[in-house]
Amino acid sequence: MRLFRIIFRVVIALLLLSIGVVALYRYVPVPITPLMVRNALSSAIKGEATTFHHDWVPMGQMSPHLASAVVASEDQRFYQHSGFDWKEIGNAIEERKAGKRKRGGSTISQQTAKNVFTFCSSTWARKAVEAYYTILIEWLWPKERILEVYLNSIEMGPHIYGAEAVARQHFGKPANQLTRSDCALIAATLPNPKRYSSKVPSQYMRRRQKDILNQMKLMGK
Repeated sequence: MRLFRIIFRVVIALLLLSIGVVALYRYVPVPITPLMVRNALSSAIKGEATTFHHDWVPMGQMSPHLASAVVASEDQRFYQHSGFDWKEIGNAIEERKAGKRKRGGSTISQQTAKNVFTFCSSTWARKAVEAYYTILIEWLWPKERILEVYLNSIEMGPHIYGAEAVARQHFGKPANQLTRSDCALIAATLPNPKRYSSKVPSQYMRRRQKDILNQMKLMGK
């Protein structure tokens, strides 16, 4: 009975702590994420450089085209769903059953929860924690804040995290000066920023960029 009370108190303490951290991050910039730590540790184990580029900027200091590009590319129902896009999840499941190439059904909210609050090993436990934090941030943050944190924490190149860092490292200018084409090219890398580069784009990347620009126009209409 005593053990049960201890476990219960620990669980309650962890829940309160998680809610407190999420509430704090509604207003405070996220200085570092588990994703950054995990990648730095992986580089250290390989004997590679562990430095990374990450400069937090508010949405007002980013090109407005960047938000449009990532929503068009990653999660077109971002402003309609409550954290989980059940239609996209269903499509991904059906494609896996049919033996087609696996693709994710994660929303921007889920990706934000994963990058900011969990370590990225692909396990059911991590998925459960990710779902919990997705619900929390949808409850405690407005959509614009979710997008702001996402654009500041997502990996946009090897050891490059966030809009300002990729703008400086790959385009030689601040994030608020990124053009519509720049933003579409950055969004095109997000499925795999270690493989695809917005600095030296391949022909495939150029095709992806063009597709995203077209989607941005359709969403604008």
